[in-house]
Amino acid sequence: MVGLVRLALRRPYTFIVMALLIMIFGVASAFRTPTDIFPDINIPVVSVVFSYTGLPPDDMAGRIVTFYERALTTSVNDIEHIESQSIPDYGIIKIFFQPTVNINAALAEVSAMSQTVLKQMPAGVTPPTILSFNASSVPILQLALSSQQLSETILFDQATSFIRPQLASVAGAAIPLPYGGKVRQVQADLNQQALHTYGISANDVVNALSIQNLITPVGTQKIGTFEYTINLNASPSDIAAFNDLPIKTVNGTVIYMRDVADVHDGSPPQTNVVHVDGKNAVLLAVIKAGAVSTLSIISGIKQLLPSVTKTLPSGLNLTAVGDQSVFVTSAVSSMVREAVIAAALTGLMILLFLGNWRSTLIISISIPLAILVSLTVLSAIGETINGSRNAPLSPDHSPACRRSSRYFSRHPLVGVVDLAIGRAW
Repeated sequence: MVGLVRLALRRPYTFIVMALLIMIFGVASAFRTPTDIFPDINIPVVSVVFSYTGLPPDDMAGRIVTFYERALTTSVNDIEHIESQSIPDYGIIKIFFQPTVNINAALAEVSAMSQTVLKQMPAGVTPPTILSFNASSVPILQLALSSQQLSETILFDQATSFIRPQLASVAGAAIPLPYGGKVRQVQADLNQQALHTYGISANDVVNALSIQNLITPVGTQKIGTFEYTINLNASPSDIAAFNDLPIKTVNGTVIYMRDVADVHDGSPPQTNVVHVDGKNAVLLAVIKAGAVSTLSIISGIKQLLPSVTKTLPSGLNLTAVGDQSVFVTSAVSSMVREAVIAAALTGLMILLFLGNWRSTLIISISIPLAILVSLTVLSAIGETINGSRNAPLSPDHSPACRRSSRYFSRHPLVGVVDLAIGRAW
């Protein structure tokens, strides 16, 4: 240490230049380093979701999940442990890999295994949905869609078909399917008494629908100098046309769909519900993915919201809630404020005890330089500036954060989201 001091006294300009370089690179690193809620936690996880309508949890666990877990352990490398959950209609398998795994190779192995074991599972099983994420992939923003006039079906369709594709262009943003709302589905409600009267079974209705609702590509036909695309009326173009499909001939009388059933625009039973101010709504969650800063993702989403809102139907309200950038920004601001206070108090203490302005100035400059060196090193090794979720908030932010979201879930696929959004939003 004494040698370093002597070197500094012999070559003062060298250390002045070094201090200037530290200041330049440190400030540049402070602006360039991503700011996130959590650091990059390298715990790679792949989730595999099987769906089979009507299958109870016991059969899902015994016939699909357990069999799939055994196949994984023999064909996929670097597995740390496997967790699974079986619920009605769904089987969820979480595969935790070693931190040193090549996640792209692991995904390829899991995908190949998922396709291989399908033929050994119950008939009708579809390929599973495979999702890759890590522990730092957390929801950073939520978008609530509500309306006084529009139905839940329209809200879900707007969130899925129009809002998600536009927001997915933001770098680092992953947007899963929305919570709440109703999925549009063409349904046929059978009249059991009419079926019994005409001597028709439900299988007759299903067979008639399967035969008369076909997608048949025909091709083109060249007539003269023009080539026309040919379409067959093998599939009804609107819902009302389904009611006119013939089912069966009974005693010389043609029985139509409208005689034994009512085909209408409906939806399957809801598995999750979202409330905004006590009314049904839809919730879109924006999840951080990749190495992009949380603040950059939220900023990109908010920049797109005005243009997205213009494309929505009148009467649909799109509100951003659960904004985690408020917590991160407040935490970073608090850290900077505390650092400035600490440096000022340290300089004041040295000035009072030593009474030397030169020593006070040296100490006051060395503290921020040390912090800038740390930021430069963190940026060089790929680390991030992290803000605490429990950071103290300013009085202007705290009411908004209290209103932002109150969420509870019964299990991963069936739950209730209740948002209390005041008029101040």
